[in-house]
Amino acid sequence: MSRFVNQDQPDVAPQPGTGAGWGQAQSKTISWHDPRVTARALAGLSGLEAMSAIRDGAVAPPPIAAHFDFRVLQIEPGRVSFGCNPDASAYNPIGMVHGGLVCTLLDTVLGCAVHTTLPPGVGYTSIELKVNYLRPVHLGAELTGHGWVTKPGRLRRGRGAGRRRQAGGHRLRQLPDHRTAGLASARSLSP
Repeated sequence: MSRFVNQDQPDVAPQPGTGAGWGQAQSKTISWHDPRVTARALAGLSGLEAMSAIRDGAVAPPPIAAHFDFRVLQIEPGRVSFGCNPDASAYNPIGMVHGGLVCTLLDTVLGCAVHTTLPPGVGYTSIELKVNYLRPVHLGAELTGHGWVTKPGRLRRGRGAGRRRQAGGHRLRQLPDHRTAGLASARSLSP
């Protein structure tokens, strides 16, 4: 059985389900717009035009962007960069940002890089994603995901890298690759 320490009364075990010793409750409010409206607005645009419309605020971003605070930083054919500042709601039980957030950021930039290469009316889906985690991510880190298409065609391949920076732009640690938190490769299928 786990034992929790209450800072006000050291060494006091809480009653099951009471939350004593858990610290102050926190909350996060997420707002988004109907993604079907955005999809309809983007239907006649190329992937590059659609991504540019989202970046420029001409249409609402997808709900997942609001959930994780993803921001479009760069768009060009076959290449995108997104930014993200994880908050405490993304923490796992061992005191760091959950790897799923890093994976989601990498999947997003890889898919959006593919999207920038598609003509109007053509969709895509990720069919495979491989992520290697290189460093933990903590609060105060600014994540930047870079995705690029390495093999165009019906079955597209892409690569991605997630980078992290401390608040204020300082490197978290001098690493051989400067600040890489994760690497990914993916395959996408378009009709």
